[in-house]
Amino acid sequence: MFDHILVPMDGSPLAECVLPHTMAVARASEAQVTLLRVLERTQATDPARSIDPLDWHIRKAEARAYLDGVSARLQEAGLRTENTLLEGKAAERIVEFVRAHDVSLIILSSHGRSGLSDWNVSSIVQKIILRAYVPVMIVRAYQPVASDPTGLRYRHMLIPLDGSQRAECALPPAITLARSHESELLLVHVVPRPEMVRRAPPTQEDVELANRLTERNLLEATRYLEQLQSRLSLDVQTRVFVSDNAAATLHELVEQEETDLVVLSAHGYSGGTRWPYGSMVVNFIAYGTTPLLIVQDLPADEMEHTQAEMAAREYKGH
Repeated sequence: MFDHILVPMDGSPLAECVLPHTMAVARASEAQVTLLRVLERTQATDPARSIDPLDWHIRKAEARAYLDGVSARLQEAGLRTENTLLEGKAAERIVEFVRAHDVSLIILSSHGRSGLSDWNVSSIVQKIILRAYVPVMIVRAYQPVASDPTGLRYRHMLIPLDGSQRAECALPPAITLARSHESELLLVHVVPRPEMVRRAPPTQEDVELANRLTERNLLEATRYLEQLQSRLSLDVQTRVFVSDNAAATLHELVEQEETDLVVLSAHGYSGGTRWPYGSMVVNFIAYGTTPLLIVQDLPADEMEHTQAEMAAREYKGH
């Protein structure tokens, strides 16, 4: 499933919400865990004033000691760990490390040293997940942390599927976790109602056409999930819904089922290579309240670079 898990830490209590999940995922996948701390040089009020070398040395020593302490806790739980301390801008250095060291999963706290905010994830987390191009797990720092970090279990996992092979990329890691944690898997398909032109009320013919299409899609979705269920030797439940708003329906279901983990493929049938995530994943990043595992279905070399990326690279070359 995942061979090398990267866990960025900034030394804050909020960031440590990832530790129970790191233990839970690393045990299931028998993965190597790298704890990464990036020290940023704070901007002095006087640009001409240099950073105090002694103060910087102390900060680095404290950061190493912190990583050693966290690593010891993970090793006591049976994990294989290593520590890395880097200097520079956090998001950039983390992305560089991911690409240089074959990281197969990043586990991120939604918030860290800068504290909780009105935004569902911090700006650093946004930058990392938009540029890393590997699977990521986002843990909500504003949710209660397990009292026993070694005892976290994913009892109920929800996997939204749209019938495409790309969406099924979420299944292998979900199945591995489910077997390790003896979880119940809930496979969900939301059938959208056909959109009609809004300039005038739909005619009876329009309504009948939309209903026929909805019924056909509902039947196909039910068959699809039943076939998947029969292939999986696990405790698997399936649900099919008809909705005008698939995202809202899924969020409501997450709450109703007391879901411990949502597992999503980065793209579904409508996804391309222009953006790293489809609209449903973006919605769950921005508005989800439970731990979220996003499985990237495309390799980094197939992703299209944004104009901002290309402009920044060109500028650095001058």
